[in-house]
Amino acid sequence: MGFCILIVYLYLRKQMQASKTTEIKIEEAKVNGLFEPVSLHPVVDAHKCIACGSCITACPEEDILGIRNNVATTINASHCVGHGACFHACPVEGITLVIGTEERGVDLPHVNQDFESNVPGIFIAGEMGGMGLIKNSVEQGKQAVFNIKSKLSKSNKSEYDMIIVGAGPAGISATLTAKMLGIKALTLEQDTLGGTVYTFPRSKIVMTAPMDLPLYGKVKLFETSKGELLKIWKDALRKNNLTIREKSKVEEIAETKNGFQVFLQDGISFTTQTVLLAIGRRGTPRKLDVPGENTEKVAYRLLEPEQISGKKIMVVGGGDSAIESALLLANQNEVILSYRRDQFNRLKPKNLANINEALAKGQLEVRFNTQVTAIHPNQINLQVGNQEQPEPIPNDLIYIFAGGELPTKFLEKVGIKITRRFGYAILKHHKKKAS
Repeated sequence: MGFCILIVYLYLRKQMQASKTTEIKIEEAKVNGLFEPVSLHPVVDAHKCIACGSCITACPEEDILGIRNNVATTINASHCVGHGACFHACPVEGITLVIGTEERGVDLPHVNQDFESNVPGIFIAGEMGGMGLIKNSVEQGKQAVFNIKSKLSKSNKSEYDMIIVGAGPAGISATLTAKMLGIKALTLEQDTLGGTVYTFPRSKIVMTAPMDLPLYGKVKLFETSKGELLKIWKDALRKNNLTIREKSKVEEIAETKNGFQVFLQDGISFTTQTVLLAIGRRGTPRKLDVPGENTEKVAYRLLEPEQISGKKIMVVGGGDSAIESALLLANQNEVILSYRRDQFNRLKPKNLANINEALAKGQLEVRFNTQVTAIHPNQINLQVGNQEQPEPIPNDLIYIFAGGELPTKFLEKVGIKITRRFGYAILKHHKKKAS
């Protein structure tokens, strides 16, 4: 009897210590602006949770979840990248993956559980539907094509069974799945193979997880460069004799009696039974709307930082993309990072450590509470707080990373409804039907 009491005592003591540790971490996360989620994140059902810790063990990130008062809870929620590992690991199905919060809404298109939008025949998968992680986008692209397959008519006279718009993770996965299922498909990409991933700097590390690529097999990726990831996708397409039609921007999608007619910017059009939109949420960079922004010295992505040297560069933004680009450019240039807030918020731990180290070594300069007000050929005007800085800053190049805008006008023109969602469940367990 005494032994059993000792075991219970030790267990309860361990739980109390774990709860106290989690509370300390939550307070630190709140101070550092990391407690509130910014994208897809887990929400734990306190009534179901048994505090087994399976979600914590399964999560590949650090300190996203912890146990407090015998219930799993989020800690550094803004660091969550939506792997979904916690969702699948929970033995009592007590976790839901949610996008947006009660206070902060996220604009999302209407999509049902089969990935079909409110326009019958038009499907949406990947980042635009809320799934930004590469592994999840790959899975959605595959699932969407399986659902499309069941809706195709053999008697339809369209040129294609399906047109895939976008060649990012979801679009590439969909392209491979279509080949596997014998679906006649055409994949259109407004830029280059890889979509948003292609716009990452060449040496950027892509954080991802093992994924099952159709007609290629399982790929185990935890930290890999952009180039390595693109090579895998190119190999998968080449081995299956598939070609992506690049530099083909879709301007309009019009309904026809047999499905849809897809018009490109160059005037060419194709007919298809169905359309899968696998475009990103950041296809259109958010601009500063200041004088001089339309000049050649302004860019919204960094592709080959190693080719740039000896320049006076300003990087605008305080997110991960801005930080990573500024650090890469600082190797061979004089870099100033302009950020409108008074401190960095919601950065990945590795990026926060790297920028702090670079600042300590004087490798670049950061100016908080600043905003660009005008861009000139050889200088930039900067506002500090509410006051215009008296002296312009000498400058050769400016890179703007202010996020991107959902292609709302394009979607609305197609007829797809956009709604601002607050705490919207992207992935949740459904009650099993009685057999």
